[in-house]
Amino acid sequence: MENGGSGDFFKGLLIGSIIGSVVALLYAPKSGKETREEISKKADELASRAKEEYEAALEKSKQTYKTALERLKELESVAKKKVDEVEEQVQDLSKKSKDTIEESKSRLKKAIDAGVGAFKDEKTAKKSKKA
Repeated sequence: MENGGSGDFFKGLLIGSIIGSVVALLYAPKSGKETREEISKKADELASRAKEEYEAALEKSKQTYKTALERLKELESVAKKKVDEVEEQVQDLSKKSKDTIEESKSRLKKAIDAGVGAFKDEKTAKKSKKA
């Protein structure tokens, strides 16, 4: 994305330099040889400047990439910690749920046993009254 912006900048720089050179040629009161030497010198300066700008943009993109990569590694570490925390919470909830179910089963069994015992006692009591 940034490379497209840099490319447009360099195109504009090159086109502007060419137009400026042509205008300078048309209005220059110098001889052809002097003009060619000056154009050559300006072209060298322009190429040097373009190279410097390109290298600066390249370095900036490398730094941006490095920063983004470091940030992603940090986020990965944080995400792993969160996953571990959630996993621990799930295990705790699972154990608590299992304990609660076992306790509920035990109470239900006791209640059923008590109900069966009461039923038998009542049945025995009815038989005793009839006899």
